[in-house]
Amino acid sequence: MIYREYGRTGKKVSVLGFGGMRFRREDSNEQAAELVLRAAELGINYFDTAPYYCEDRSEDIFGLALSQLRQPVYISTKSNENDAEKLRRSLERSLSRLKVDRIHFFHFWCVLNMERIEQAQKGGVFEELQKAKEEGLIEHIVFSTHQPSSEIIEVIRMGIFEGVTLGYNIINFPFRKDAVLAAHRAGLGVVTMNPLAGGVIPRNAERFAFIREGERWSVAASALRFNMAHPEITVVLAGISTLEELEENVAAVDRLPELTPERLRQLEAKIESSMDSICTGCGYCLPCPEGIEIPKYMDAYNLFLLGGTAKDVKDRLKWHWGLDLMPLDRCTECRTCEETCTQYVPILERFEKLRSLIHSLEQETAGEE
Repeated sequence: MIYREYGRTGKKVSVLGFGGMRFRREDSNEQAAELVLRAAELGINYFDTAPYYCEDRSEDIFGLALSQLRQPVYISTKSNENDAEKLRRSLERSLSRLKVDRIHFFHFWCVLNMERIEQAQKGGVFEELQKAKEEGLIEHIVFSTHQPSSEIIEVIRMGIFEGVTLGYNIINFPFRKDAVLAAHRAGLGVVTMNPLAGGVIPRNAERFAFIREGERWSVAASALRFNMAHPEITVVLAGISTLEELEENVAAVDRLPELTPERLRQLEAKIESSMDSICTGCGYCLPCPEGIEIPKYMDAYNLFLLGGTAKDVKDRLKWHWGLDLMPLDRCTECRTCEETCTQYVPILERFEKLRSLIHSLEQETAGEE
């Protein structure tokens, strides 16, 4: 196992982190806890969980495992509350379920835009987090985000946080690397989630074969290794469901490749040439005259192009971006976005398809009721 310094905290954490959002429904809490214990034996010491993960079982599973562990590990959990009093209750509930007296990395969770930061400031959340830190209930205040790089950098400059967890993978890295580099330069720990793009990469292995490192590594392992090979990245979170997955992921830490500027340029070129129908999130379509966050809608549509269901698309908009279809009603069909899109993505056509997908899903759901 490789260990790296988490920002300026003085803590050395495993480059492979255990993401606690993929425990299997059919496994008991005791069976799932055994997986956590085995991960610790294999050298993983960074464990990430949150309320609501795995039908709200994840923190309880970790609590069961932590009560049996003898070696020290680091725990990360989260709260998405915008009110100080509610955040305190969320923190205390996590402490109780995890069976610990403090949380090492406590995330201000689900930061989707700067409005969220403003709401938290008004609700006294950051003062409450600092108070909890002074009381010893948490050790480090960090944040988890799906914002664009420019906004992540803005949050970093606020000087509130000691670390960041953000989505980063071999598909979107050309448009997220600025945030990773900025966080690293500012002395923050950098944890990356979604290294397999939510399962899109392994489910479409042929399409992403260009990222594979020779015969030894699968496409999924190569994508994981890509993230771990960044010296600026502290931890790469992998959602783990089985012992086989755990052992494969641990094996992937071996002899990481060097990401030279030339290698990165080659990968960027491959992404551009092999994913001509996929929006890469470059943002050249912005600003929209009506304020529509076009790349976020195109990102959700990418899931459909790669075999996702209407529910996958709707969940992506709601839980990843905090959006629904209403902003699309502001579209005047001026086509400024399509004229500036370097990939010639039919944006307006995809707006209509998004409407159709989600409306059909909602009608089916209403019919079932």
